[in-house]
Amino acid sequence: MKDTLLRTAKAALVPVAACAVTLGGLGAWTASGAAGRPAEVSVEDARVLVPFGTDDTAAFVRIRNDGDGDDELLSVEAPSAGRAMLSRTVVRAGAGTMRMLPSVPVPAHGTVEMSPHGTDIMISAPPRLRAGERLPLVLRFRESGTVRTEAVAVPAGSAASSAT
Repeated sequence: MKDTLLRTAKAALVPVAACAVTLGGLGAWTASGAAGRPAEVSVEDARVLVPFGTDDTAAFVRIRNDGDGDDELLSVEAPSAGRAMLSRTVVRAGAGTMRMLPSVPVPAHGTVEMSPHGTDIMISAPPRLRAGERLPLVLRFRESGTVRTEAVAVPAGSAASSAT
């Protein structure tokens, strides 16, 4: 009986030792930074077009991801406005149409530049804004969680409205 117990313990020792060495190596690899950094998203240069009356308007931001992992913008809220939606302007045969987007990918070490001629944030029922006033935005990312920013109101057609 004692001999069987000793053989069983020796047989179990090899896989347990292998697991311990593997976990130790993975821990050291991760601690050294070699495993990479998760997505590190920042939101910059947020602008919103001064709305005409109660019409919808658009907001634009620059999203930077300095991390080693991809991320994804899942949704946007404008708490002081109606609904905020991710959209993209598509031009075909000289006519522009708006298409709603379920999300916007943000690649590792990449930048997403929103603009009036591409991806943007459509805002319905915006508050009355004058140039220079701010509109709070809440952006939700798959990996980075919630990022809050304020978009500065700029007149449509100004250099600031199309700057990226």
